[in-house]
Amino acid sequence: MRTRPNFDPDGNLWDLIAVELRRQRQERGLSHAAVGEIIDRDRSLVAHVESGFTRLQTAHAIKLDRAWNLSGLFQRLIKIAKARHDGEWFKTHLEHEAQATYHKIYELGWVPGLFQTERYARAMFEAAGIENVKDAVQARVSRQACLQKRSRPRVWAILDEGVLDQPVGGPEVMQEQLAHLVELAQLPNITIRVAPRSVGAHPGRDGSFKIMSVDGADVVYTVAPGGGRLIQDAGEISSFRVWFDLIGDIALPRDAALRLLKAAMERYS
Repeated sequence: MRTRPNFDPDGNLWDLIAVELRRQRQERGLSHAAVGEIIDRDRSLVAHVESGFTRLQTAHAIKLDRAWNLSGLFQRLIKIAKARHDGEWFKTHLEHEAQATYHKIYELGWVPGLFQTERYARAMFEAAGIENVKDAVQARVSRQACLQKRSRPRVWAILDEGVLDQPVGGPEVMQEQLAHLVELAQLPNITIRVAPRSVGAHPGRDGSFKIMSVDGADVVYTVAPGGGRLIQDAGEISSFRVWFDLIGDIALPRDAALRLLKAAMERYS
């Protein structure tokens, strides 16, 4: 069976889960299709999980643990895997970002990476103490090529108002950055809205995240100090969809957000 590049059950708990699923299936003399019947999914999903291309979901682990009397083995493994940091998450997130047809982005602290100017990105990386700022800026800007694909992705972004007020890099850098946001916000495939400070507490205060749709399937990437987390579990993804909608409920409409962006830009002039 062909496995995902860098498949490593000795160093990656998700890959160990894949190996254990294959072992449990073969021990019982079952086909991929037979396991698919247990979890109410197609045989191809089982094959993708075993080869490391797709992660086993909690809902499916519950059914397998019950059917095979495993006393919650797969559920425990998934719980531990989710709690651990995976160094491949950011790389995988970039692959999804480049291929996604839809992006839903909520940003609490910074201008989203896909929208950053070179000077804004440089100021951000310098503040973070990144060793090779030049390479980091180049990598950040190169990611934005996905917005220029022939079939351009649809992007919905909601920014916390504080993103507009924080003078990253100084007035000149911020004026340039906000002018770029104003330009992007007027493109037909990009919607930029703002969650105003005046609304007070709302679900977005817990942190930034993005939902990306690739081949009709959603994945979520959450941002955290020292590295984010990639989420592929359907139940968790559903929660993030709800949170994005709830943040959207309190965000300014597109036209009002555009006026706020322009006003913020003028303050830096």
